[in-house]
Amino acid sequence: MAKEIVLKLKPGDPAPVFSAVTSGGGKLALADLAGKNVILYFYPRDDTPGCTKEACAFRDHFAEFKKKGAVVLGVSPDPVKSHDKFVAKFKLPFTLLADEDKQIVQAYGVWGEKSFMGRKYQGVFRVTFLIGPDGRIKKIWPKVKPEEHAEEVLAALQSEL
Repeated sequence: MAKEIVLKLKPGDPAPVFSAVTSGGGKLALADLAGKNVILYFYPRDDTPGCTKEACAFRDHFAEFKKKGAVVLGVSPDPVKSHDKFVAKFKLPFTLLADEDKQIVQAYGVWGEKSFMGRKYQGVFRVTFLIGPDGRIKKIWPKVKPEEHAEEVLAALQSEL
């Protein structure tokens, strides 16, 4: 069973600022998205079963997020090359951030000890943050079911507007 994550951030807190290289070879900072709702979802690894389900759910609802003026960003410690393959394979229309030095996952408190089949290791917890246009955290999903998650986030965005 996965270890329970204890989040250090809560709704109302200013979102930790970041800057990262992106899929497609760009660079993006949170400051570039001021004035927009940002869905920042953290996931463990590109092209693994749960992560693929979650990414494809965000892909399938992408037009609805875009219509609401929200930006979807996926974050994992994978390198850009891995992100680019993942984006191409599943035709992901949103940006993935390469957090190879783990500064973003640590700033958001989603990096820590996990266990799988009795083995303990350091990894990324599947957590999503909704950051408001003012740069403050509006909502946090600390427990994510990959298949249903995009719809939960969409519903929260709906109730915000």
